[in-house]
Amino acid sequence: MTSSLNSGSPAPSINVQHWLRGDPLSNLQLGKIYILDFFSTGCGPCGPALARLAQLQEEYGDMGVEIIAVASREEAATADEARAQVDAWASKWLPNSNIRIAFDYSGEMDEHWMDASLSFGVPQAFVVDRDGSIAFIGDPDELKFILPRVIDGSWRASAEAKNAESERIAEGELDALEKALLRRIRAATEIEDWKTTLSAIEEGINLFPDSINFHQWHVGTLIGGMRDMDAGWIALGQFARNAIERNSEDWLSAVLEQLFGWYDYSGLPSAERFSMGKELSERILRLYQQQALSRADSSLSVALYYHESGDNGRAVDVLEQALKFVDGESLPEVEKEVWLLQLLHTLAEYKGEQVCHGKYCVPPPKQP
Repeated sequence: MTSSLNSGSPAPSINVQHWLRGDPLSNLQLGKIYILDFFSTGCGPCGPALARLAQLQEEYGDMGVEIIAVASREEAATADEARAQVDAWASKWLPNSNIRIAFDYSGEMDEHWMDASLSFGVPQAFVVDRDGSIAFIGDPDELKFILPRVIDGSWRASAEAKNAESERIAEGELDALEKALLRRIRAATEIEDWKTTLSAIEEGINLFPDSINFHQWHVGTLIGGMRDMDAGWIALGQFARNAIERNSEDWLSAVLEQLFGWYDYSGLPSAERFSMGKELSERILRLYQQQALSRADSSLSVALYYHESGDNGRAVDVLEQALKFVDGESLPEVEKEVWLLQLLHTLAEYKGEQVCHGKYCVPPPKQP
């Protein structure tokens, strides 16, 4: 599978069912620079990324730069429900912005923009230059560095642009292969064809050794699907060894979630499971990155282990430290709110009482 929409390609047309914000736009005007940001309401990074793009429009709007947010991957029972989800989401993340927001439920925008460029995840940005050609496809957060060079005309002919495009296409082709494998896994899992499922997962682990997903599928299939606890425990051990060898906070946290977050673990060796959780948690605490989002995510995993192991006081302490850390970081207000509330909801559950931090108060979950 190859990319047919690349840097230098003419920008496809914009065909959407509704414009939720801003005046309808039937054609991209020559002489302007457009940034189309594809998003979905179920994507965690999409709101913060779009809020940052809104700031770019404020900064460069006078130079002919316009942002268009495109919701083309909304999951809902009906188009009306999907549209309502997007409308509510936009009100939360862009309460005072004049960014145009387009809603497409037909799949046409996805086909002509995302699929054609081998873009599988959101948020994904497409920069359309003043001549109507694609100048950049990629992570919207990169635009704070790239957009000034698109504006002054130095980006498209640069070595950096050519290298970035080559890397994007190569990654897209690999992503296409990975997506095909995941579709095979899901299809086989639905009919409980475990032999085919495990074969596809093992192929994925061999082809994509740096992907956490296939390791998670492996453990989930063995423990959650097949209830093969002996093989599942072996897979968990290998996943943990890989994480320790990599010395990666993300990998360690992923293993910890597999150990304590998702399954019925009654068939696993309890003492060994908690011993592994202790080692992983201690390694994560030593590795804590000084980045708010990574710190919050890892803290939730570590707190889960301490809570499950009976050391609820330590779990509470880890969450309270994470709250202070995230609150002290310089983040967009809405993004900070999402992580603070996630930490507070877990803290309220573990303490069994209402917890407050700054202006936020969260009650404990209702007992069934």
